[in-house]
Amino acid sequence: MTKPAIPPPDGPGGPARTGGRLGWLVGGVGGLAVAAAVARGLRRSGATKPAPADLVTLTRAMLGCAAAGVVVDSRCGEPPARRLFPLAVIALTLDAVDGWVARRTRTTPFGARFDGETDALLILTLSVPAARAYGPWVLVAGVARYAFGAAGWAWPWLRRPLPPRYWRKVATATEGAALAAALTSVLPRWATGAGLVAGSALIAESFGRDVWWLWRRRTESPAE
Repeated sequence: MTKPAIPPPDGPGGPARTGGRLGWLVGGVGGLAVAAAVARGLRRSGATKPAPADLVTLTRAMLGCAAAGVVVDSRCGEPPARRLFPLAVIALTLDAVDGWVARRTRTTPFGARFDGETDALLILTLSVPAARAYGPWVLVAGVARYAFGAAGWAWPWLRRPLPPRYWRKVATATEGAALAAALTSVLPRWATGAGLVAGSALIAESFGRDVWWLWRRRTESPAE
């Protein structure tokens, strides 16, 4: 009696198919969560519809969700550069576009917050495959925003509103470009590693400056 053929790992029912389903699930659930958060944020801000810059940011957020699905869908521990790199490039390009649009149209505190959270999502997503190639330390920049938010539950003074600062965009753009470069072999490994170190250092400096600003004002009332 012949034994039934065992399907290869990437065949029907194998890891590739399971990973594909999980990637679609992560991307879809993430997109729905973003849409719900945007609707809630707009209601709380009193806006009746998203501003033009918000629509660009929403597109970036959806690309970030798609990128997260691609990362989850990766198999054998290999960075899914072929699918992830185009998403990263488009999202990073739109980051400059929504800033240009925001400066020329109306913008709101919600839009600024939405933009920052979208940046954090993309950096976290891209840091996962980069960490596989360059080491777990790359994840520090990816989790920085979420660690800052979690710390706010323990120290309420960290939840105070921060003043606008263009340097935050410089730091996130630098790290985003370095993470996108880590998906390819266009640059020498040492150059990409140096870019990741520089981007991570800028992220650390940016968060450190914000924490210092908030700490100096921790005893002030919100109205002051």
